[in-house]
Amino acid sequence: MTNDMPESPSPAPAPLRRIPYVIGAVLVGAVIGFAGVYGLGGLKRNASGDSACAPAVSLSKKIAPLAHGEVAALTMATAPLRLPDLTFQDADGKQKKLSDWRGRTVLVNLWATWCVPCRREMPALDRLQAKLGGKDFQVVAINIDTRDPEKPRNFLKDAKLTRLDFFSDSKAEVFQELKAIGRALGMPTSVLVDGQGCEIATIAGPAEWDSDDAVKLITAATTTTPRS
Repeated sequence: MTNDMPESPSPAPAPLRRIPYVIGAVLVGAVIGFAGVYGLGGLKRNASGDSACAPAVSLSKKIAPLAHGEVAALTMATAPLRLPDLTFQDADGKQKKLSDWRGRTVLVNLWATWCVPCRREMPALDRLQAKLGGKDFQVVAINIDTRDPEKPRNFLKDAKLTRLDFFSDSKAEVFQELKAIGRALGMPTSVLVDGQGCEIATIAGPAEWDSDDAVKLITAATTTTPRS
C-alpha cells in the first residue's frame, strides 16, 4: 500500500486509473495525526438516512447507467444521506459552508499537495469547472494541507488552474466529517451532492472529471437535481 507522506519526494505516477489508486490511497491519518489504517473494503452504506434526501437516491438510480468508462468507479447512492454542513475557508480566509451552495449541484473534492493522485486530478477538475461551472453547478475543491498554507495556492498558480476557487481546511476536519459517515477512505475523495445537500454519488480515488463520461453524468445530475 502506497503511503504518500507530505513534503516527501514521490516517484513518477503511472497513468491515471481509478481502482488502483483506491487500493493505494494515501493514509490521511499519517498526515493529520490519527493512528491506525483506514479500511479500504469499499464505501460504507450504513450511514443514517434522511427522508428528505429520497429524491437524490431516485436521481442516483436514474443516472446510474451513465456511471461507466472514466467514471465507472463512482459508487451511486442507494440510501438517503444528507452530508454534514462542511465548514472551511475561502481564498480570503472567510468561512464557507457546504450549505452556501444550496440549490446547486456540487462536486465536493478533498485534495492535498502531498497526494500524488490529487495533483494529477486537479487539472481535470479545473477543466470541468470551465465546462459546467455556473449558477447550477460548481466544483468545490477543498485543500487539506496542514503545513505551509501557501503551498496549495502556489500549486494552483504554477499549474495555471484558474477556474477553481480556492478553498481550504488546514485542520482537515472536512475529511474527518466525511470519514465519520463512511464517505472518505483516502485521498482524493469526491462526493457529488444535489441542491439539497444530499449525496448522489461518491468516489474514493481520482477520476477524469473533464471526460465525456463525467460531463454527461454530471450534466444529467445537474439538470434533474432537486432545487431549494
